[in-house]
Amino acid sequence: MPDPNYFAPRGGLPGQTELLTGRAVFTDSYAVIPQGTMRDIVTSLLPFWDETRLWVIARPMTGFSETFSHYIMEVQTGGGSDKPECDTGAQGVLFVVEGAVEVTVNDETHELTPGGYAYLPAGSGWTLRNRGEATARFHWIRKTYDAVDGLDKPEPLFLNEQDIEPAAMPDTNGAWATTRFVDPIDLRHDMHVTIVTLEPGAVIPFLETHVMEHGLYVLEGKAVYRLNRDWVEVEAGDYMWLRAFCPQACYAGGPGKFRYLLYKDVNRHMPLGRGGLNAPSAG
Repeated sequence: MPDPNYFAPRGGLPGQTELLTGRAVFTDSYAVIPQGTMRDIVTSLLPFWDETRLWVIARPMTGFSETFSHYIMEVQTGGGSDKPECDTGAQGVLFVVEGAVEVTVNDETHELTPGGYAYLPAGSGWTLRNRGEATARFHWIRKTYDAVDGLDKPEPLFLNEQDIEPAAMPDTNGAWATTRFVDPIDLRHDMHVTIVTLEPGAVIPFLETHVMEHGLYVLEGKAVYRLNRDWVEVEAGDYMWLRAFCPQACYAGGPGKFRYLLYKDVNRHMPLGRGGLNAPSAG
């Protein structure tokens, strides 16, 4: 595979002479957060993290997407955390786009470079440090682990997309492919984070409409995405946030590959609310 080409935000602020016109959209079924909105003024800090800032691009919201949060982390040389995750029920996925970080879990240290992926189980007590000479930038996706009696918790995983052959979608001649870090039939996992690649001119040829929530961060290229009833242009560095059942399709316009990091929740029963239609009747 060729060397990875991943977009990462830099912050800063636009000049006072620039127009206010942008592509940011928030509806009741989807949001588009363009790369140009990820500026210094919307960064945040976290407890127990040194020399680190982040952009929060998704968080659970009642009535919208409710299962996950998605951060873009920026860690300076020497920065990191010995207590990165304060929620013992939260599992995490890291995906590195620039620089390098060292992640330690179960007394083993792993270096993640661009394309590096880590799955970190809930309660694993992992730590992270940037011991390199360059700023490290990476995605951190978090979800409360939905444990099931009789299924073991997944073990930590450390991989790199450069070592994984993308799986072509049926009848596409490889024009639409998915890089999977986790075996899709491994029911211990209740979320999948994958990389989708569309060659120029390739399409998702129907309006996907499904219960899974999505976060899609465009790593490379540009395309036109159908979100609910709208066609939206997106490019590297843009983020699409889709609630359950939002119709979606895509046309990759080229001239290069269109690639995005994708989150979805999978492999669990749907929770049934108490007192609703499925509750037993009295008497």
